[in-house]
Amino acid sequence: MILKIPLLKVTSVHKDVSERLLKINPVLAIEVRKILDENKAERHIRGGMATKLKYTRKDNAS
Repeated sequence: MILKIPLLKVTSVHKDVSERLLKINPVLAIEVRKILDENKAERHIRGGMATKLKYTRKDNAS
């Protein structure tokens, strides 16, 4: 028998961690929320940098 584990989306994990953690440890939840919010705000920048790097490498490989 194969155990199937559902894949979770990152946003679901963030929401779950922030909601459950708030009930367990509110002080830590505030710190985690700050980090998650910062990560979310910078995500598009990292994506753009990764895309730029991808196409820069393709140009150099030709």
